[in-house]
Amino acid sequence: MLSLTNLKPNKGSRKTFKRLGRGNGSGKWTYCGRGCNGQNCRSGGWVAAWFEWGQTPLFRRMPKLKGFSNAKFKTIYNVINISDLAKLAEKGITTINKEVLLENNIVRRKTLPIKLLGQGELTAKVTVTVDKASAIAKEAIEKAGGKLETK
Repeated sequence: MLSLTNLKPNKGSRKTFKRLGRGNGSGKWTYCGRGCNGQNCRSGGWVAAWFEWGQTPLFRRMPKLKGFSNAKFKTIYNVINISDLAKLAEKGITTINKEVLLENNIVRRKTLPIKLLGQGELTAKVTVTVDKASAIAKEAIEKAGGKLETK
């Protein structure tokens, strides 16, 4: 019967430790697996994990960041296309603003301003209110007989 007193690991699952520095007959003698002299052969010898033994270190091989980035001053927009307006016009929506775009899941982020780009074709007459629009988009809406209002 199996109990805590007769538990043993499976055969071959545990390896016996080879005793170091116990003479030439022990199998690990002279340098005891530590190599010849040097920092790591001594007791208490240690080298940092990032040390690369004379090779140019990684932090010196990496390119340095230079210059200035104005990314935090850049305005990020929710971008929509004329083709998105055409889909809404097919549903019968003629007045398109931020709320309509949010309801129809064309725009996801409600805090960002909306920019209209000119990809696609529009045939229906719609009134669009957005924060910004490209010249091609403005021309396409006016060509279809619609009206574009920018804030």
